Amino acid sequence: MQENLFLFGANAQKSYICRLFVNIYKNLNYYTMKKIAFYVLAMFSLFMASCSEDVDTSRRYVFKEEIISGYLSKHEQYSQYVELLKQVPVSSVSKTTVYQLLSARGNYTVFAPTNDAIQLYLDSLVSKGVISEPTWESFTDEKKLDSIRKVIVYNSIIDGGDDNGTFEISALPTTAIGSAAEIEVPNMNDRKLVVLQTEDPDSILINDCMIDRLNRDILSINGVIHCVHQVVAPSGDSMASLLKNMIDSNKGGYAVMAKLIMACGYIDSLDKVKDDVYEHKYQTEAITQSVTRDDGEGNITFYTPEHRYYGFTIFAETDEFWSQTLGKAIEEISIDDVYDYIDNLGIYPDAKRDKDYKSEDNLLNQFVTYHMLPMRLSTDRLVNHYNEKGYNTNTNVPTVAIFEFYTTMGKRRLLKTFESKESNGVYLNRFPNLNNGRRGDYHENSCDPKNVGIKIGEPNLQGENNVRNGIIYPIDELLYYSDNTRNQMMRSRIRWNVTAMWPEFMNNDIRMSKLTDDRHKNVLIPTDAELGYQYLNDVTIEKETVFAYWTGRNNGWANMQGDEMTIRGLYEVTMKLPPVPVRGTYELRFGQQCGGVQRGMAQFYWGSDVNKLAAMGIPMDLRQGAYYLQTRKGNIPSDIGYDDDRNDDDYNAEVDKRMRNNDFMKGCQQYVAGGPGGSTMMRASNICLRRIMLRQTMDPNVTYYIKFKTVLDNPTHYFYMDYLEYCAKEVYDNPAEPEDIW
Repeated sequence: MQENLFLFGANAQKSYICRLFVNIYKNLNYYTMKKIAFYVLAMFSLFMASCSEDVDTSRRYVFKEEIISGYLSKHEQYSQYVELLKQVPVSSVSKTTVYQLLSARGNYTVFAPTNDAIQLYLDSLVSKGVISEPTWESFTDEKKLDSIRKVIVYNSIIDGGDDNGTFEISALPTTAIGSAAEIEVPNMNDRKLVVLQTEDPDSILINDCMIDRLNRDILSINGVIHCVHQVVAPSGDSMASLLKNMIDSNKGGYAVMAKLIMACGYIDSLDKVKDDVYEHKYQTEAITQSVTRDDGEGNITFYTPEHRYYGFTIFAETDEFWSQTLGKAIEEISIDDVYDYIDNLGIYPDAKRDKDYKSEDNLLNQFVTYHMLPMRLSTDRLVNHYNEKGYNTNTNVPTVAIFEFYTTMGKRRLLKTFESKESNGVYLNRFPNLNNGRRGDYHENSCDPKNVGIKIGEPNLQGENNVRNGIIYPIDELLYYSDNTRNQMMRSRIRWNVTAMWPEFMNNDIRMSKLTDDRHKNVLIPTDAELGYQYLNDVTIEKETVFAYWTGRNNGWANMQGDEMTIRGLYEVTMKLPPVPVRGTYELRFGQQCGGVQRGMAQFYWGSDVNKLAAMGIPMDLRQGAYYLQTRKGNIPSDIGYDDDRNDDDYNAEVDKRMRNNDFMKGCQQYVAGGPGGSTMMRASNICLRRIMLRQTMDPNVTYYIKFKTVLDNPTHYFYMDYLEYCAKEVYDNPAEPEDIW
């Protein structure tokens, strides 16, 4: 080998030695070597400086044998950025700088601003009145200076960790031209950066900042660098600030809706971004960071969320809609104009017709709040695709009908989002005629004009519209909770993933996170006793409960959308249920996967008085499968009336009736009993069942609760939750049109 090196000359020797050094570095054990890592890296950087060769600066840089900090330091155009990296700590409780972070092992994606880009940003701060001169010396407030430094640095870096990798151009989310998508991994400021595709396939925007056409995909040992000529700085404003600006300027596209929200008293609510109390408790380790348990499945570590963010989604009629509808210019439209218009339509007949707009009983309040959800739904989360029948995660093309049911702000009501192959987009409150027979495919056959729903438009995520705590989606039809909407909901089965009940799961990127590291796959929600209040507003978690969640990503579990709640210990939890659409008799059903002897047994409680919930029936044993009750002492044959489907619809219907007599049902036909792309549906799986928990009269104006409490003394048996269903008597007991299998 040495002879060959000398034959090829000094450059070959350099290249070989450099690669050797790189391989040694790449194989360092980060955790056992962390005390010497910085010394090794310092020596490595010095040596690499002698290994580097001159590169034509008119072409893209590719430095696979250099660390990010070293590359940036060598190029004068990044000198100001490098200084900032050396000044900004990685967190408020650490003295390590971001520069040191980028000198260590990792998978970092850096959108590096040039000196000119930083100067342009300082110029913008002058125009905003933040500073008087576009220089760092003009800052008179040290806190403001630190804040601006962090804005530039934290927003420019994505830490992919050991599992989530880096984002070269080819790895960025792709969208239709003019549409935006969020990078799944947040940056150091915990913001998901927005990618916008332009008509020029070589022009890609990251939060309004064009990635340099030549200086992109600069590969290094610990990540990738993309040069940008503007500072990546998503708006730090809240939804409240955005709406106030629209009111003041009568611009922005939603000034009328902003005025209505202001009149109804919700602006202050929309100003909330994060729970600072929780932030402090987490950073000071006043609450548990993680819990490791072995409940017969090996050691599993669940991690507490780092943040408790708030979020909001608004589906808003555009200013153009209101101008055309009311025949006035935007600046001339008053609150009374809108109030009179909806009053004349006769909507919400039970609402009070007065000027007390801040009351939930008021007509305008009920109209406005039906447009608002207490969670931030990005475009790819309006509905959640994963393992529905026929869905392919590589192509992401909608197939069978899927939907979500969310509870609105203000007066609690259901809002449905819907998408199918035939819908050509996501709709609000769409109720098509589905091919839902026993041998159907659950695609749309047709849709009556009154049930088409309202198509959700593309949100503006650029500039000041890209606020931290919310998204506004444009709609071009009047949205309200009509009698037809409520009746259509009642006449269909209402199925929801249990995590859809908890806004915090969406606001903190917990539900169905696509990130595959353990911190995001195994999530622990702190108990009320430890935290001192509820992390989940709609769930009470008692002291000895381990309230944990699995995203199930890539695990192939037979769950709706892959994920599940796994509630452990001597558990007791109480949950607020979504409202029903109209008064009537409903079944409440529990989607169950009989996954083995680790499942537990719980007493189920239900009622409208959270302090006096009544026990409903005998305890629910989650070890109960189609054929056996699985215990650690062996399987006990069960008799719930189950039999596999045959090529005989009459026989299959008879089996369904037999199971219902025992308060059981087969799983749904809508989802695969496993990961995406599978062919065995839940209905065909003997481990996927539904339990009929109760049949009760329910009222849409009453809030109902459920509680689960273990009846076993062994804390290693855990409680499982996947999805729930409401099904009205008009559906499950309809002699003319029996409930479908989907």
